[in-house]
Amino acid sequence: MTLALFDFDGTVTTHDSFREFLLFCFGAPTFFWRMLPMSPWMLAYLLKLISNQTAKQKVTQAFFKGMQRQEFDRQAERFVTERLNRMIRPAALEKLRWHISRQHRVILVSASFTEYLSFWCRQHGIELIATRLEEKDGILTGNFASANCWGPEKVRRIKEVVDLAACDKIYAYGDSRGDREMLDLAAEKGYRVF
Repeated sequence: MTLALFDFDGTVTTHDSFREFLLFCFGAPTFFWRMLPMSPWMLAYLLKLISNQTAKQKVTQAFFKGMQRQEFDRQAERFVTERLNRMIRPAALEKLRWHISRQHRVILVSASFTEYLSFWCRQHGIELIATRLEEKDGILTGNFASANCWGPEKVRRIKEVVDLAACDKIYAYGDSRGDREMLDLAAEKGYRVF
């Protein structure tokens, strides 16, 4: 088996999809109003005083805590159709299709949320490993149901679903520090190649 692992934000897309998803769901005025109290957390993250997971968790709570899952899914599907597909790098999509055409196992591995990336992955017939949101009785809690799929967590999650020893060859594509460990799995590394 040949395995191809793709990061999403900044690799397959031109920029961060999470920020765009927030803007799409809530509009610019609400986005900036809700981000204002997040400033200390963002500064702490930039100064490496808190983890990527902690910072992202705070933002997620500010925007999604109490939202009905059905409403989230409706917005997610609209986002993929109306906005996300315009953010895709043509060269990355071409490479993804190249792997599919050769019957490689293709997995998108992302810190962004399963709950909107799953719509995009279904369009392209590929697997997905991503950060999952917690819900109770159809309402989002604002917490993660899984660890943020970033850095070493990407490799841990890949190993849950793939027997790496059974792979004849591994390709991996990424663009940031959060992809380093995933790239280290691969014989063919594509760092910022698109």
